Amino acid sequence: MKSSDVDILLVPGWQGSGPDHWQSRWERALSTARRVDQADFDAPDRQAWTQRLVEEVTRATRPVVLVAHSLGVPTVVHAAPSFPSGKVVGAFLVAPPDLAASRVPELATFAPVPTDPLPFPSVLVASRTDPHCAYRQAEGFALDWGAALVDAGDAGHVNAEAGFGPWPEGSMRLLGFLRAL
Repeated sequence: MKSSDVDILLVPGWQGSGPDHWQSRWERALSTARRVDQADFDAPDRQAWTQRLVEEVTRATRPVVLVAHSLGVPTVVHAAPSFPSGKVVGAFLVAPPDLAASRVPELATFAPVPTDPLPFPSVLVASRTDPHCAYRQAEGFALDWGAALVDAGDAGHVNAEAGFGPWPEGSMRLLGFLRAL
């Protein structure tokens, strides 16, 4: 599959993805990519966020590939059972937060994170130095969800603040994932 064959839905996390974030850059670079805008990125609500994602997946005109970062990952996992059957063909999940260990009260409505396998192929990219999720926990998420785990090494939270604005390695991984679908 090529990026032109799918609708790529970018699913940002808490506080959205700023203009220098790799998700924002991919949105500008990929003609079939669009952001799932939430009503309020600063006050996340699991029900509202998952409902909005399900609406966007339903509205898509081609097969959907989800590209989620941070709190966008549990948004995808919570919403997955509600997606129209067969509509989502893959998910590229990056830097999920460990909500059980989070000290951020705004994220509490997303806990607990489901542990059921995802009904579509997925890749989980995790950093060994993510301040929001220990690598061992990310390994557990990948195992639970049936996702292929990619070790991003010393990559912090894989965001612009950690030096991942353009993130060409991520772009190559996404394209490889698409080719495998």
